[in-house]
Amino acid sequence: MEVKAHVKAARAWLDDEVSPPEGKSWKLSDGGGLFLTVTNAGTPVWRVKYAFGGKTGRYFAAGTYPEVSLQAARALREQVKQWLCDGRDPVQARRVNRAAAVSSAGNTFESVAEAWLAKSKPGWSEAHFKTTSETLERYAKALRSFPVAEITDPMVGRLIEHVVIQRESIDTAKKLRQTLTSIFRYARARGFCTHNPAESARELIPRKRQMGRRPAFLEFAALGDILNRASAANLSRAVHMAHRLCAFTAARVGNVISAEWAEFAELDAEVPTWVIPRGKMKAQDRHHDHRVILGPAIAEELRAWRRVNGSGRYLFPSLTDATEHIVSEALSKLYRVTLGLKDKHSPHGWRAAFSTLARENGFDSEAVEMALDHVHANDVVRAYDRGARLPERVRLAHWWCEQLVRAERGAA
Repeated sequence: MEVKAHVKAARAWLDDEVSPPEGKSWKLSDGGGLFLTVTNAGTPVWRVKYAFGGKTGRYFAAGTYPEVSLQAARALREQVKQWLCDGRDPVQARRVNRAAAVSSAGNTFESVAEAWLAKSKPGWSEAHFKTTSETLERYAKALRSFPVAEITDPMVGRLIEHVVIQRESIDTAKKLRQTLTSIFRYARARGFCTHNPAESARELIPRKRQMGRRPAFLEFAALGDILNRASAANLSRAVHMAHRLCAFTAARVGNVISAEWAEFAELDAEVPTWVIPRGKMKAQDRHHDHRVILGPAIAEELRAWRRVNGSGRYLFPSLTDATEHIVSEALSKLYRVTLGLKDKHSPHGWRAAFSTLARENGFDSEAVEMALDHVHANDVVRAYDRGARLPERVRLAHWWCEQLVRAERGAA
């Protein structure tokens, strides 16, 4: 009778009907090993009794009542059962989980990404580092404050889908996923997470139709038409001038959008030249900077542009932040959307057009390769191409500039 009275009193206490029995310790079973015990000190504690490794009489403390409700205690009982099914000691499993939680709480995606960038920077060119940083800043903002251990596959998947669907850029989506994959791989190696949620996002990126070469027009009449249509389009002046520099120099898009006025110190020289620091170039197998010879027309356009926009750092400042430059997507969108040239011609296509048409018109192949700063397969050429064939390259730059001007005027 005394035991039954204690049980009845305990049940009433759980329902907030009466106070717990005083001066006595007792336990109230809920089944499945879960029970509530009130110690001699009057503290109500949930415990789960279990057996592991052939040893019985082990106890898992599930918290105190009422901080842990009956429903919560039952949920913990089920968690204990799951750990046992997985072959894990519940007490040890909880310690591991708590340690992981403490570790991950201070390791947000932002802090881990910064550490990964800092680790990677010494082996990258300045241009690649800047592009990667900007890609993360622009497209991965939603992950910034989350601990890396809490980021899931669907969270990363939504970012990738946004780039594919909203930005219409499969290449950007691929680069973003590759970057995220590397960051999470780094986080796993440091013990910040146990899963790479960027791996599965590969399935969300459509496979592009295989194209042997990037799209490019290879006739001056078509190139002149592009120049005319771009001049008539509703563009910001920065994007328009960046497009012109890309066309008249056949420089890489990344170098064009990040061009700085400090690189044009020789704009007023007898042979106007754009000197790009080697750290910003794709090819890192040589020690000298890359010199881009500027034809008369584009040199004059740049001098005019300098008079109205030469006070800042960049030639082509962003409309939203004058301390930053425009992004490559601005040029890509001009060709893909504004001019409707998707799969026909791209900013990179000017390099293909320049290379093809220059060779067809009798220019020396080595001079063309040097003008484009292509990676040389020949070690001797890599070692001795620093100033070689400069007269030929000057003649080549003038010829290209003249042909584009004629084509733009409809004389091609």
